[in-house]
Amino acid sequence: MKLAQIRNAAGGVTAAIAADGGYRLIGGETIASLILEAEQQDRDLAEMADEMAASEAVNGEAIIPVNPAEVWACGCTYAPSAQFRDAELGTREGMYGYVHNPKHRPEIFFKGTDRHCVGPGEDIGIRSDSKFTAPEPELGVVINSKGKVLGYTLGNDVSAWDIERENALYLPQSKVYKACCALGPVMVTRDEIPDPYKLEMTCTIQRGKKKTFEGAVSTQKLRRKIEELVKYLLRSNPIPSPTVVLTGTGIIVTEKAALKPGDVVTIEIPQIGKLVNKAAKV
Repeated sequence: MKLAQIRNAAGGVTAAIAADGGYRLIGGETIASLILEAEQQDRDLAEMADEMAASEAVNGEAIIPVNPAEVWACGCTYAPSAQFRDAELGTREGMYGYVHNPKHRPEIFFKGTDRHCVGPGEDIGIRSDSKFTAPEPELGVVINSKGKVLGYTLGNDVSAWDIERENALYLPQSKVYKACCALGPVMVTRDEIPDPYKLEMTCTIQRGKKKTFEGAVSTQKLRRKIEELVKYLLRSNPIPSPTVVLTGTGIIVTEKAALKPGDVVTIEIPQIGKLVNKAAKV
């Protein structure tokens, strides 16, 4: 099931099921409220949504599919990410390679809350004090407060790489700022993606008529299992429902393709859809 949110006539947010080229509205609900109700009642999310949704589909424009209470992100879960960062430091296997090694703790950091997030068609942010901000295409996992995986979405962990490169202790400033995280276009319930390690992800950056970047990766190359990442996140750290976990990037955008205002970033996994955002200074 593909869950979405659209703007209603009053300007509010309405949960919906994407179906038949339109949306079956779930009146009086958001995806976040549905997730909370399903958890409280110990119900299957997709089953509950189907029961509550209108039978007829209507037209609408999808916005962010879920407004997360928290977003957490993982780093160096793919080899290219660790290798690229260590190469910048001039070491074959430095701290990033260390973190990539499954013998050690995974890198998990706080990315933000709903106020840091945007949905499809909205602008992603380029920090005003950064000259090398880049998209990081990632598989996003939606979980509840118990760590149960409810579904998947596309995520863009937009990052000011030059700030992190200057000093790894600047990571929060590299990662957390206005419009630093994009989610969408829908949330696909886990029953529709039985194996999240068999997904092909692509990313392109378009500047006017010129494509400045394109890359691809398979989630098969994800070195950490989703359950492991969630387990570490929950250690001595209660989380609210819903929380989104970004699982790391395997597509590396180099400095020559650093984002400029007006660039259009498209991230796609066929089973989930396309997440398209324009970059803007913030």
